[in-house]
Amino acid sequence: MHRFFRIVLYTALALGANATVADTASLDALRLGDMKKLNLAEQAKPVPDTVFTSADGGEISLSQYKGKYVLVNFWATWCAPCRAEMPSLSALQAEFGGDAFEVVTIATGRNPQPALEKFFAEAGVTNLPLHRDPKQQLARQMAVLGLPVSVLLNPEGQEIGRLIGDADWHSEEARALISALLGRS
Repeated sequence: MHRFFRIVLYTALALGANATVADTASLDALRLGDMKKLNLAEQAKPVPDTVFTSADGGEISLSQYKGKYVLVNFWATWCAPCRAEMPSLSALQAEFGGDAFEVVTIATGRNPQPALEKFFAEAGVTNLPLHRDPKQQLARQMAVLGLPVSVLLNPEGQEIGRLIGDADWHSEEARALISALLGRS
């Protein structure tokens, strides 16, 4: 019995020493519905500091979002599943966006600015950034092979989860997962 308590104690200490492992371990049980497609990393992975084009035409990198959880969504105007999921990403940002969490959308490949604006207008999206990765440099370095792809980053700017394909990001399951990640009940 004494050995059992030592094992529990050492496991708790190990998880406490690595908050990302603890975070993703607790999230695993919440992977229901579309969130079953969310692959949680066993260990946080660094992401490249590759520059992409900001909504205002300047340069930006993912490192500028450090300090909060970030859901990075790679998409394109020609992508039908992207069109289907964009309103739910907007709703997720409306509910959770702020100092602790942000949805960051990055159109990858050839996506002319007028087409991006039309896409968002048709989808009723007004609260997400129109960032672009026109040469797909960031997408390639992050192994984005199809669209859409959503990558979950921890406040240290490391990848802790990835969902390939579209999802209802404002479903009860997705909201429960993000709430748990942010320590909300």
